[in-house]
Amino acid sequence: MRRWLRQDALKPWQHQSWIFIRDPDFRAKAQRVLGLYARTYEGEPLGADEYVVSSDEKTSIQARCRCHPTLAPGRARAMRVNHAYGRGGALAYLAAYDVHRAKVFGRCEATTGITPFMALVEQVMTTEPYASARRVFWIVDNGSSHRGKKAIDRLTKAFPNAVMVHTPVHASWTNQIEIFFSIVQRKVVSPNDFTDLTQVRDRLRAFEDRHNTAAQPFQWRFTTSDLDDLLARLDRHTTADRHQESSIPLAA
Repeated sequence: MRRWLRQDALKPWQHQSWIFIRDPDFRAKAQRVLGLYARTYEGEPLGADEYVVSSDEKTSIQARCRCHPTLAPGRARAMRVNHAYGRGGALAYLAAYDVHRAKVFGRCEATTGITPFMALVEQVMTTEPYASARRVFWIVDNGSSHRGKKAIDRLTKAFPNAVMVHTPVHASWTNQIEIFFSIVQRKVVSPNDFTDLTQVRDRLRAFEDRHNTAAQPFQWRFTTSDLDDLLARLDRHTTADRHQESSIPLAA
């Protein structure tokens, strides 16, 4: 079987996932987010006293205490982490990332929800320069903590200079905070070897301090032109698939 697969260059263990665009306003919402990354909003350039913050939650970060001590890496030897562990609880990590200043605000909570998210908003919006800014745009996905018009109204009522901007449904990849969370996953959480949740919090806070000292803004390269190219390719694939499906009965 292995020889047959190799001969035909077949790799059934590899796969790519996909999902249809379900948001009818996908382009308009994505364009608004991409425009903010380019420091424009509704066709107008942002002023020096306007800021763009990308925010979300990283859920269920566990504290796993390994049953045997982790062996540090050595010459020609990777770190060795025991598979068996004891559970030390889990927490949620909420973060807000200023996309143009590369500054991160984070906090650890027992769980996610409206109250923890608004606590993060208050943490940012009561700090300068955001407290006295003309506008602070909050880019969020469609999670339950900040979904829909109720979330927009709640944010505006608490901080009139804050503007909530949602990414399209199933398009969290347009939210730059996900890039930061991927860095946290690789450099802070993995391998998951913590004695308790206090150690998790300390590690996250130490990484925040280091990031804010040395980091530069992400070089975001996906523009509205790339968005239009992507949507055009999806339309071509969809049209081809429908044509193929309609031709099958005729051929039969």
